[in-house]
This record gives sequence, structure tokens and C-alpha cells, in this order.
Amino acid sequence: MTKTHLPHAVSRLRSARLERSTRPFLARGGPHGERCSGCRLILSHCLCALRPVVPTRAGVCLIMAEHETLKPSNTGWLIADVVPDTMAFGWARTEVDPALLAVLADPQWQPYVVFPGEFVAPERVVTQLLPAHCSADAVVDTESRRPLFILLDATWPEARKIFKKSPYLNHLPVLSLMPEQLSRYRLRRSKREENLCTSEVTALCLQLAGETLAAQTLEAYLDVFTEHYLRAKLQQKLDWDDELHQRLRDLRLSA
Repeated sequence: MTKTHLPHAVSRLRSARLERSTRPFLARGGPHGERCSGCRLILSHCLCALRPVVPTRAGVCLIMAEHETLKPSNTGWLIADVVPDTMAFGWARTEVDPALLAVLADPQWQPYVVFPGEFVAPERVVTQLLPAHCSADAVVDTESRRPLFILLDATWPEARKIFKKSPYLNHLPVLSLMPEQLSRYRLRRSKREENLCTSEVTALCLQLAGETLAAQTLEAYLDVFTEHYLRAKLQQKLDWDDELHQRLRDLRLSA
């Protein structure tokens, strides 16, 4: 029996976005476009029975472009599935959600904007998490502060726009990742080969924070989600006992 999960932050943001729509949103797939509300896949390829949840000390804050929550291929949803402390906010040029500002000011968190360092002033860039007693601009007592990874969940051009036009992020350190492997994400392709999807970036961040099980689980979950998505698109049956599914099951047992 599939365990029922409460709607997470990305799911709630998607519902709010749909409520603002002036016309119905119809996702493709199935005879009438029906998709599972829990995983956004067509019902025959539903992934909910395999959803893993891994408690972490680190948190994730997704700042999402206008239409990202509506895309079935969006991987921010997967992050919110796996990491309980995932927050999600829609981005707008002319206003900012007060709840997002409250999160950034919350003393329990040490926020990092995850973005390529080549586009940022060098003094803001870090490649590892800051020592427990330091912030980017001053020495403070932050021994109990938890890492909060801020991901700009959007296409590459949209992410650059969000980064440049969000002054409330300007005082935060920028975590620049240097992954040794190219993206394995097969559902959408960036023009920049080194660009990773949001879920892959988050897995690297979790690894930096010492959250190895969560990082590995998120990677495995993305692989299985991609397999389900592509096989649904091609109207192919799933092999529930293949290596990808078994790896995810093994990690879920470890959580």
C-alpha cells in the first residue's frame, strides 16, 4: 500500500499557481491527460510507491520561475519529496514574498546562493561550506546554524535574470560548485553542457554538507524518475526490478 504524504512546498506552490491561472492547465499524457497528483506522472507509471524521505540537517530553498511548478519534468519536486526541510517560493521581478525574506533572516540558517562563481564578484564566492563560526563578511557565533542551499529553479537564462534582479540575495555568500561529471539529466537539455539540473545540484550540495545518504538517495530517485518519465512518454512498460529501482529501494531501507 502506498504511503500517503502531505503536500510539500513545491506541490503547494503549484496549487497556488494553478489557482491564479485564467484557463485550465492540461498536461499531456494518458487518454485524457490524467496524471498522478503525487508524482505528476501518468497513472500507469506512477512513482509514489518508491518515494524516499531522508531527514537532513541541511535545508533547501527553491526560488522558482513562473512556470516551473507546472512542468512535469521539473526536478525541484523531487527535492521536496526527499528533503523534508524544503521551502519553495515563486519569483517575481517587482515583489518578493515576505515569507522568503523571513527564511533568509532566520538565525537557524546559514544561507548559500548556489550559482556559478564566474558570474559573481570573487569576494562573495565560496567553494566549501563556511566554518561553523564564520559568515561571508564577519565572524559570528553560528555554531548551531544549519546550511540552507538556495537554488534558482529555472532555465539557465531565467536563473541568470533571477540572480541579477533579486537584491535581497546580494549579501549572501555564493556557493560555486565544480562537478566533475556532466549532467545525466535526460528530460531537458541546457545549451551549456556543464549545467546540471536542480536535483543534481542539490545532491552535490547535500554531499558537501555531509548528508551522504540524502545525496545518494536524491541521485537514485532522479534516475528512477527519469526512467519512468521517458518510458511513459514512449508508452513502454517498466522493469520494476532493474538496477535503478533496486538501488533506490536499498537506499530507502537505509533511511
